Amino acid sequence: MKVLVLGGGGREHALIWKLKQSPRVTQLFCAPGNAGIAHEGATCIPCDLNRLDSIIEAAVKAAPDLVVVGPEVPLMLGTVDELRRRGIPVFGPTQAAAQLESSKSFSKAFMTRHRIPTPLYVQVHAVSEIKSALANFSAPIVVKADGLAAGKGVIIANTREEAAEAAEALLGGSLGEAGRHVLFEEFLEGEEISFLVISDGERVAPLVAAQDHKRIGDGDTGPNTGGMGAYSINGLVDDNMREWLLRHIARPVIDGMAAEGAPYTGILYCGLMMTAKGPQVLEFNCRFGDPETQPILMRLDSDLLEAFEASIEGRISDGVFRWSPDPSICVVMATGGYPGPYLAGKPITGLERANALDGVRVFHAGTDLRDGQIVSAGGRVLGVTARATTLESAVARAYEAVRCISFDGMQYRSDIAHRRLKPR
Repeated sequence: MKVLVLGGGGREHALIWKLKQSPRVTQLFCAPGNAGIAHEGATCIPCDLNRLDSIIEAAVKAAPDLVVVGPEVPLMLGTVDELRRRGIPVFGPTQAAAQLESSKSFSKAFMTRHRIPTPLYVQVHAVSEIKSALANFSAPIVVKADGLAAGKGVIIANTREEAAEAAEALLGGSLGEAGRHVLFEEFLEGEEISFLVISDGERVAPLVAAQDHKRIGDGDTGPNTGGMGAYSINGLVDDNMREWLLRHIARPVIDGMAAEGAPYTGILYCGLMMTAKGPQVLEFNCRFGDPETQPILMRLDSDLLEAFEASIEGRISDGVFRWSPDPSICVVMATGGYPGPYLAGKPITGLERANALDGVRVFHAGTDLRDGQIVSAGGRVLGVTARATTLESAVARAYEAVRCISFDGMQYRSDIAHRRLKPR
């Protein structure tokens, strides 16, 4: 079977790596891919993921038996709809279903309609509405861009004045179309958990949970990013909580989307805050998370291709997955300046040495091959991922691998999984 994965980041490298292990996969393509994905033996096809015509051109060129959509923008553009129209099997939700991620206002209204627990919010469309909207909240206040913002559209404001300034900047175009509308949201205390399920439009099957680290600095300091690391252990969500999340969040989403005429197939990522009053949904993503995918797939001991096919063919069940009890962790190595303007084109050394360590896999997020040398080509460059019998061992292996790697201006957090470990 020929499989095409759309995307070129760490999530897509992990998907390619896992799909390569399926005995039924005969050829892998990735559009546009990266240097690490090419090293896996996948054929990388040039592609602009912001243009539907370029995506379809890449799919036609690959002539795959299955397409897997990695990032969010192709979903928003209607890639799944167009590929299905052409008779090409594709894993992912339709454009209508993907509104759960592409529009926070749609998502919040949907959750309200279907009684899915989520923080109080108010949407504003103009600067003149900010003052009255903020009267509903006490500080700190969460300010969100309504549209897709590559993980950078969320600001935690410590005062109403800061919230107003952030909203004005978004409405003024600081994030382009993503900030055309803005949401103020109640700030919640608790731990964030990433809970993912796979759906066939009627049924759901859960993946193992993970915890992301969104802030750039140790101790969860500094601005939000696309994610600086993640880990996955069995204890994040016990059996009773998993069933609660399925009954009160995941299944109501799938049932609600079907009832509203937009059946949801593919991965549903539930970004949760585990509060004293119970889990609350902060956001939905309509694809695998990044960097959560890396540690999650490191724990998957069954065939990922079979799970994708079960989703497409309407036969998903819990039995589609087999998980290792071993913990796993991913440490993101980013370039200098990220999440702002960043450096690129910096030679990377030590990759072979890092990959040679037991239980370690280095997934490429933003890399390129220039004159035979792998160089940085994005804000997040690598996802150094490790699996071991204990979380402590997995963390030690991951950071041992990190210390093998070098490129100019590199930065990374030294405390991934700190909530489950003593300070490093």
